[in-house]
Amino acid sequence: MAVAARRALISLSDKQGLIPFAQGLVRLGFELLSTGGTRKSLEQAGIPVLDVAGYTGFPEMMDGRVKTLHPKVHGGLLGRPDLAEDAKSMSEHGITPFELVVVNLYPFVETVSKPNVTPEDAIEQIDIGGPSMLRSAAKNHKYVGVVTSSSQYDQVLSELERGALSFEFRRKLAAAAFEMTARYDRAIADYMAGITTETKEDAPAEFPAKLALQFERRSSLRYGENPHQRAAFYVESNPSPTSLAAAQILHGKELSYNNLLDLDAAMQIVREFQKPAAVVIKHNNPCGCAIAETLSDAYLKADAGDPVSAFGSILSFNQPVDEATADQLCAPGHFIEAIIAPDFSTTAFEKLTTIPKWKNNVRLLKCPAMMQSRPLSQDFRRVTGGLLVQDRDESVEQKSDWRVVTSRAPTAAEMVDLEFAWLVCKHVKSNAILFAKSGQVVGVGAGQMSRLDSSYIAAYKSGDRARGGVCASDAFFPFRDGIDQIQTAGIKAVIQPGGSKRDDEVIAACNEHGIAMIMTGCRHFRH
Repeated sequence: MAVAARRALISLSDKQGLIPFAQGLVRLGFELLSTGGTRKSLEQAGIPVLDVAGYTGFPEMMDGRVKTLHPKVHGGLLGRPDLAEDAKSMSEHGITPFELVVVNLYPFVETVSKPNVTPEDAIEQIDIGGPSMLRSAAKNHKYVGVVTSSSQYDQVLSELERGALSFEFRRKLAAAAFEMTARYDRAIADYMAGITTETKEDAPAEFPAKLALQFERRSSLRYGENPHQRAAFYVESNPSPTSLAAAQILHGKELSYNNLLDLDAAMQIVREFQKPAAVVIKHNNPCGCAIAETLSDAYLKADAGDPVSAFGSILSFNQPVDEATADQLCAPGHFIEAIIAPDFSTTAFEKLTTIPKWKNNVRLLKCPAMMQSRPLSQDFRRVTGGLLVQDRDESVEQKSDWRVVTSRAPTAAEMVDLEFAWLVCKHVKSNAILFAKSGQVVGVGAGQMSRLDSSYIAAYKSGDRARGGVCASDAFFPFRDGIDQIQTAGIKAVIQPGGSKRDDEVIAACNEHGIAMIMTGCRHFRH
């Protein structure tokens, strides 16, 4: 294509990197056409630009809703200059071909992610002209390069400096454009389905009749849960800043599939606490968790909860890791796979990456917003041939609904530990039994086929440390045998949902052993 015919159409909502990119295009002999805010940005930067309305002879109207939907625009995008009929039509109607189209879309996903957004606000962020131009240019990628992201600018300029975009690169750009419009349309469809009244009695409005999910691959992983399984990490298009997907990797080797699962589990637990908290995760379960007046004390207590299991674990903290905590982490005998926290002090980071034997391998991640509140979200789990969807177990319980059902009420100290144990227990795989004392987890029975088995394991793990402590159970005790077992460990108070047809027998067992019991009325199964 002759250099004299070079034209680029630019229309951007996100103008990051626009000015240096446009300057590069002008330097390479491109004539720029643009609209609205993009044109004003170029003019303010002193970059020569033609108004699309001047080219089409048709003014923008309806608050900018109609500006690029014109035959002279789409003819320039779809025309095939080397086809006689197309060339004739373009000549007759004064249509100039575009060599490059640079377009991104109105921030619909970002808008609907905001709290209290109205349907009217959301609908105004549905881009019409942008997707139309992208699809036209991408369809005609044999002749037109379609640029959809500022991350592509440098490579586009580099190839243009060598003469023109290669066909292979134009096809790659077209694929990215179709992916963008597909993801964009899917987000709009999902939003509209969500605000549309559901007519089926068995399907609440918040669960659309059809569900299509869009995630972008962030990285390919070395393997999955086991070396023979392939794996990758995908993220939402606009992940919450409180999520693992928003965490920044500061140091260490590549994260594994299991690392990511455990990091997420660790984050969810420490988010439950306002006081300095530390959690030690092994195989998606907390083998240690504690709160204290300082972060370093919280870590010492968490690590002491099950020091054997803590070897090679994943850690999370709900406050920035300070020097005192780093000193404890670097003490001999510890081996840590990964740590996630809101941040790391300069000294703590230096010590963690220079002192211990595992200094080169430990992954350090920071997520500054991890303790901020976030909107309720949903869980998705694959089953063969389908997908299960549910609300995440993040609802805030009303303690006013809790009931003391035994003749003895918990003491003030026991009540503090019961609340702590209850918050941690909801994150333990069912059947879950958790022993705690003085703000420290001292024994966990997780993922067993019976609650009695979990009670045995928690008692074995805790030993004498559980005496005078409390027990949390994620679901009701179906028989009194679990109570009989935990009393042998010296447990003095229990918190559980209740709801068994044998609740009376369980309460009677507690009264016999002098154990105080609270029933919350809320179950926390975690399969």
